[in-house]
Amino acid sequence: MPAPKAAGARSARNVETQKKKAARAAPRKKATRSTGNTLAARSRLKKMAGKKAPAKKATKARKIAVKPVAKKRA
Repeated sequence: MPAPKAAGARSARNVETQKKKAARAAPRKKATRSTGNTLAARSRLKKMAGKKAPAKKATKARKIAVKPVAKKRA
């Protein structure tokens, strides 16, 4: 059973204060991938990493293939 809350925790004034604090809070960056240490989450991460590996390798190969030409000094 959860611990009992303070008597004034859900008063109208406290609710308004919490809303104001929430509005002032800086927005957090959205998670780009699921995180977690459970077996299911870790297997999902492993699967996603496997899917991204060929794309990452391809972009790396593309960067090597297109070498920038050195500029001539005047």
